[in-house]
Amino acid sequence: MKSFQFKRTQRKYKTAYRISNWPTYEAGLRQRGSVTVWLSEDAREAWRHTGQRNPGGRRVYSNAAIETFWTIRMIYGLALRQTEGFIRSLFELAHVGLPVPDHSTVSRRVRNLGKVPMLPRNSKGPIHLLVDSSGLQIHVGNACMPPKRRAWRKIHIAVDRETGDVLAAELTASQARDAARVPALLSQVESELASFCADGAYDKEPVHEAAQAHSPDRRTRVIIPPQKGALLSPETATAMQDRNRHIRAIDRVGRRAWHLLSGFTRRSKVENAFYRYKAILGREMTARTLAGQRVEARIGCRILNTMASLGMPKSYPIA
Repeated sequence: MKSFQFKRTQRKYKTAYRISNWPTYEAGLRQRGSVTVWLSEDAREAWRHTGQRNPGGRRVYSNAAIETFWTIRMIYGLALRQTEGFIRSLFELAHVGLPVPDHSTVSRRVRNLGKVPMLPRNSKGPIHLLVDSSGLQIHVGNACMPPKRRAWRKIHIAVDRETGDVLAAELTASQARDAARVPALLSQVESELASFCADGAYDKEPVHEAAQAHSPDRRTRVIIPPQKGALLSPETATAMQDRNRHIRAIDRVGRRAWHLLSGFTRRSKVENAFYRYKAILGREMTARTLAGQRVEARIGCRILNTMASLGMPKSYPIA
C-alpha cells in the first residue's frame, strides 16, 4: 500500500486588507515627520546638564540632549555634522538660546548613555510577550573607506503582542545564542507574563524556566515549537510541562495545525517590529563602537514606540 505525503501548497493570491482607521493613521504618519515630536519642549528644558560636574572638566549638555541629538540623526538620516547644523538652524529660527553639542562631543558621549528608556505604552494586566532576534549590518574598517567585509550585530527584542511596543532590547555580537539572552530581556520587563512565545531556537530548558519564574504564580504559558523528534521531559521538570503538551498536540494534529491552535502564528508581530525598524531606520548601524551601537539600538526601539503611539493601522481582511 502506497503512503501519501501532503505537500504544502502556496496561495496564488495574497489576502487583501482594508484599513478601518485611515484618518487617524494618516494624521500619525504626518506627525512622524514633525520636528516638534522629536525636539519637544520637555527635551529643550532638560537640555543643559544640571548635575555634578566631572573632575577636571565641565559638562554642558545633559544625557537627554545627546539622546535627542542621536534621535534626530536617525529619524532624518543625517550625518553627525549635518545633524549639528540642522539643530542649530532650528534653534536660530525659533529664537531658542541653547547651545548645540558638536559632533565630536556627541560621538564621545553617546557610548556612555547606558540603558536608554524605550518608553513603551502600559498594558493592562499580564502581557503576552513575543521574543526574537535579527541582524543589523555594521561598518568595518576606515570611516572614509567602504567596508572590506560584511559584519553584523544581533539585536534581540521582546514585544508586547497587544500594543506592538518593544519592551526590551539587547544588542550582541552575531555569534551570540538567542536563548542565552532571554534572562537579560526578561529583566527589563516589569509586567507579569500571560504567555511567552518564541521560535524553535529558544527551545531550551533555561528559557522555559526563566519565563515561568517571571510570574509569581509560575503560570506563564510558554509557546515554543519543540524540535523535530523531541522527547518528553520527566514529570519532575515542572517548567517543561508546556513543552510536553506541545509535543503531544503536534503528534496528534500535526505541526501546521498546532501553529494555529496554540497561537504561535501571533508571533508575526515581532517579525513586523523588525521590518518596521529596518524600513524606517535602515539596516545598517551608524555608531562605530559596540557601546554606541547598543545605545543606538535602544534609541531606535524608542523611535518605533513613539511612532506607534502616534497611530498604527487597524486592518481587516476583505474578499
